[in-house]
Amino acid sequence: MSPPVLATAPEAMRTLGWADYALLDSGGGRKLERYGPYTVIRPEPQCLWTPRLPPEAWDAADAVFDPADEDDAGRWRHPNRQPPATWPLSWGDARFTGRFTAFRHLAFFPEQAANWAWLDQVVRTGGGQPRALNLFGYTGVASLVMAAAGAAVTHVDASKKAVAWARENAQLSGLADRPIRWITDDARKYVQREVRRGSTYEGIVLDPPKYGRGPGGEVWRLFDDLPELARLCGQLLSRDARFLVLNAYAERISGAALAGLLAEVLAERGGRIDWGELDLCEEAGDRAIGMSFYARWSAT
Repeated sequence: MSPPVLATAPEAMRTLGWADYALLDSGGGRKLERYGPYTVIRPEPQCLWTPRLPPEAWDAADAVFDPADEDDAGRWRHPNRQPPATWPLSWGDARFTGRFTAFRHLAFFPEQAANWAWLDQVVRTGGGQPRALNLFGYTGVASLVMAAAGAAVTHVDASKKAVAWARENAQLSGLADRPIRWITDDARKYVQREVRRGSTYEGIVLDPPKYGRGPGGEVWRLFDDLPELARLCGQLLSRDARFLVLNAYAERISGAALAGLLAEVLAERGGRIDWGELDLCEEAGDRAIGMSFYARWSAT
């Protein structure tokens, strides 16, 4: 088969707000967001511009994250009211809980809604029950989106806590009876075993961190380890595979680099590779923050 067609220019996949999330304002190295009924301030160095909303809107925030170091760890302050430990949120058919973590996020990444919409479409339009693998699946929103669309999903994450949260989210979504396998394991070791077993999938989501540790202390470094893992994922794609989505949060990576890796890994797959960045858009829609880079292969 011929090599995939590689898009010649990047595309910004833009996430606009929805009922349970909005980027209300940004600037001065911070962003003001709404998660359900609660407003939150988090650091965002990319916001070099000036906020548009008056200071009173920012002062009324329910939660403010104060970073302690460059690795995103820190603490939350609640200057106006104390939100609950968890509260319900949703996107499409997926239901999940928001919670304040020590690493500035709230147990999901809202900019990924652009990827969720694409995954929902590619699973639904393809029909049947494709087998999908979600590596570094965290709290499982992408897994739930694919399961709700009709996929049989294998969800893999190294954190027992994250997998437990993902299972809770499946219960909230009414998807606990769907064919979802919940696996706590090192992603690289799991994929290596699957290749040896001859397992295959019609779709793979690969969303690795810049740095991480597996349940057995295995060390993950994005630039050292991603090429091997991507090659192994290429081997796991079935003859009828539909997609492979690769996402990365790292300052020194680019969509072009991720696309080049997929082009090599999938050199005989045909199809198409699109690439670019995920943008989180303010409610006004004319200002956006680039949050991560992606490349995605689709069979058609």
